Amino acid sequence: MFDAAFLITELSFKATRSSGAGGQHVNKTSSKVVLNWDLPNSQVFSERQKERLQKSLRNRLTMEGVLILSSEESRSQHKNKDLVIKRFLELIRQGLIVPKKRRPTKVPRSVKLKRLSNKKKQADKKTNRKPPEI
Repeated sequence: MFDAAFLITELSFKATRSSGAGGQHVNKTSSKVVLNWDLPNSQVFSERQKERLQKSLRNRLTMEGVLILSSEESRSQHKNKDLVIKRFLELIRQGLIVPKKRRPTKVPRSVKLKRLSNKKKQADKKTNRKPPEI
């Protein structure tokens, strides 16, 4: 499908301070990892694959076509880097999947007959509720 090892070499990482609670530890360590990947300048994918990724990731890309992901789940910078790489590779795998083309099918005859018989039963039920004609 694609060379994940070569793709990882195209990524750029930046470590920043995490937000939220954590006491003094959070104020002095940079454990949040931000991943940047430039889709238009990628050497790994063909033009067709780039178009597919552009379409599937359009809500996540910047105007220049850069994908930005971040992870601050763990207190460890290394764990956060591994997590963000896994998320990135999964996004790419999902983005490259070509959906199957839908084949239209006819509604089966038995389904049509069942629907009509249910309609008839419902109509009979309603007519039986009326008072008899004298």
